[in-house]
This record gives sequence, C-alpha cells and structure tokens, in this order.
Amino acid sequence: MEITFYKYQGTGNDFVMIDDRSESFEVTDLALISKLCDRKFGVGADGLILIRNHQDYDFEMIYFNADGSQSMCGNGARCAVAFSAFLGIVKDQTTFLAIDGKHEAVLENGLVQLLMGEVDGIESRQEDFFVNTGSPHHIRLVEKVSDYPVFAEGKSVRYDASYAPGGTNVNFVEPIAEDEIFVRTYERGVEDETLSCGTGVTAAALVYGKDQDAAEIKINTLGGKLSVKFNSKPEGGYSDIWLIGPAEQVFKGQIII
Repeated sequence: MEITFYKYQGTGNDFVMIDDRSESFEVTDLALISKLCDRKFGVGADGLILIRNHQDYDFEMIYFNADGSQSMCGNGARCAVAFSAFLGIVKDQTTFLAIDGKHEAVLENGLVQLLMGEVDGIESRQEDFFVNTGSPHHIRLVEKVSDYPVFAEGKSVRYDASYAPGGTNVNFVEPIAEDEIFVRTYERGVEDETLSCGTGVTAAALVYGKDQDAAEIKINTLGGKLSVKFNSKPEGGYSDIWLIGPAEQVFKGQIII
C-alpha cells in the first residue's frame, strides 16, 4: 500500500501529515506510526497527524507522538491548520477538533494563531511549576539555558514517580526581558529534546507572566520564534490563550507500507 504524505514544521517541531478524510489509515497500528516517524528507518518526525472529516467542525486533527502515544500538540495543531488550508478545507479561519476539544485558529500574514484551551491554574512544585495546557508540562526557570543539560534533567523529571504513570513534558525557561523568554523542551513521546513545543511554550509563558492580568510573551526556541497572548480570569486561571507562530510545508512524498 502506498501512502501520500506531507512534511510540515512549526519552529522546528516537525510532523508527517496525512490527508485521511477517507479514513483508510489504520490508527491502531502504533508500530507503523513509530516507523513513519523514525528518523533513520522512516520519514522522520516528532509526530504524525491525520486530517479527517467531522460533522460538527471544519476538520478533526488526530495526533500521535513519535512513539504512537497521543496528546494535544500546539505546534502540530498549527501545522494541521496550515495543511488543511493547503487542502482547501479552510481559508483564513477555522474551528476544528483535537484530542482536548474544540479549537479556533486564524491564518494571517504567514502565521497561524491558535486558540488554546483554558487553563485552570498553575501548580507550584517546590521551586518549579506544573501547568496542563492540553498536555502536562513541568516548568523550571534556569540561568544560561543554552548550556543546561536538558536531556539528562528532562528525562529525570519526565520519569519522576510523582508523575507516574503518564509522565510529563519538561520545559527549561530562561528570562531574557520583561516580555521575552527562551525555552528548551524535553518531550515525552519523543523522549528527547525537540526544537520547539507549542503546549510547552504556552505553559512557560503562563508561568512567566502569571502575575499579569494580560500579557503577550515572546518566545525564543531552538527552532525559531513564537508568541503567546493570554488573559487572567478573575476567578483564577487563564483564558483567551493564543499560540502564534509560523507553520510551513517542507515536502511531499510517497511511502510504501
């Protein structure tokens, strides 16, 4: 069987994209998903995304991490929006379904603006923090993040007993300016550092701007620049959370499975 796929990236977070409106892809074949994402024996990606029809939304995004597990993926969702526009499903705005529920997005000036789900609050973890932005994220503020042992420290926190059995993503954050941070991420499901993580930078922005009523935080990652806007809710938590950044098609190909 031959599959046509597209490769997309959002600030270096890369994805195998498949137009599966015919629902012919076998979503229970986790070995196939892992193989397609394998950088030596497959196409190579941080995750795989299927675009499917949905009667109540413009489309449904079905996302898999490279190991076949599922979660919400912010950069993946932005790439799914760009891919759906390429397919002619949507134009400059859309409402679609992901694993964590309904999302809205706007395509403007080469950027995809993604409305994330509301966040109930930020949990303190000794000197660190925990935020669920559709995927779980442990946030640690550090100095000189460019020299920080992200893989070793990230793996240690990701498998900490307090996060068992599901584990967590881990973000290391260095403040750069009053409205700007640098973020590096260890992603569960990839089990390595990725160049960027959309739900992760969103969580990091909320932690960094948690004492502000409304904020726009600029994000630097190894893969490029993003920004996050949000409002604080009077009763606690955060709403109107927008993740903003580029999403680009890299190439198209066919693979026989």
